[in-house]
Amino acid sequence: MLDVALLLISLGVILIGAEGFTNGVEWLGRKLHLTEGAVGSILAAVGTALPETMIPIIAIIFGGGHAGEEIGIGAILGAPFMLSTLAFFITGVAVIAYRKRRPAYPKMNLDTGTMGRDLGFFLAVYTVAVLASFLGAHIWKQLVAVGLVIAYAIYAYLTVTNGHTLEEGDELNALYLARRASDPGLGLILVQVVLALGIIVGGARLFVNGVEDLARVLGIPAFVLALIIAPIATELPEKFNSIIWVGRGKDTLALGNITGAMVFQSSIIPALGITMTSWELTQGALISAILAIISAGLVFIQISRHRYLTPYTLVSGGAFYGIFVILIFSGFIR
Repeated sequence: MLDVALLLISLGVILIGAEGFTNGVEWLGRKLHLTEGAVGSILAAVGTALPETMIPIIAIIFGGGHAGEEIGIGAILGAPFMLSTLAFFITGVAVIAYRKRRPAYPKMNLDTGTMGRDLGFFLAVYTVAVLASFLGAHIWKQLVAVGLVIAYAIYAYLTVTNGHTLEEGDELNALYLARRASDPGLGLILVQVVLALGIIVGGARLFVNGVEDLARVLGIPAFVLALIIAPIATELPEKFNSIIWVGRGKDTLALGNITGAMVFQSSIIPALGITMTSWELTQGALISAILAIISAGLVFIQISRHRYLTPYTLVSGGAFYGIFVILIFSGFIR
């Protein structure tokens, strides 16, 4: 029970830090006159991804030995897997729930060009990252890591150069360190971003310790526990933004909140994993990656071929998540 309490506390700390970071980068985007796409798909996606980013880094550096690598790789692969299955499922259910408000139902109100670009990048870079585990010499894996970073830079450029900048009239939540200020200073914004990052690092360290202890007590592989618990607890709360946007008919924002994070977490984060570990994926890791690629591929195919998306394709992502859970508890994945 002490280990469970430690996990809950650490995840709460991580989410508080991530909320502060996301709020800070939104204000930073306004101050720097960045485009809406840059703030949403780049800065906000990075803020959402920070918990999953810090957990594997802390696990690999401080976790120690093979268990640390297992937790790190599990957290790295868990985020894209959860986003492309469970997060898709929840978004699809939300669209179905709000169907009476949608005159074009079951078609979603999407910018299919933007979504096609996001999913195309995800499928390409994530597949490359997974295949890199089969390379023999680590130097080749390092070259793949460099390629993943370059691919994300290209994606970021395409995103930043499209869309309008955040104007003074755009609604933002008050900066947490200056709730009464209508126009907080850049210095205060940066202070909040740095403080939030420190909170996330501290929470990630507690999480890694809790996962290692709980996995040892229950006899569950640390990789499996990290793959299931970390992404759900740290990613899904942020994805309630997607449900709100779906209710307002802003489907591009709702799905972009997910796909933007998918691109980041399938390129930059695996690049860190490849650099900091031997990047040898277990059977469970490979299965989770294959299921994630299939689920995202179905959405990509419908958008590319038909230029529209229905919620039923998104809902099918839940089946792939369910398959993975069944394989774990049936003992097929050990």
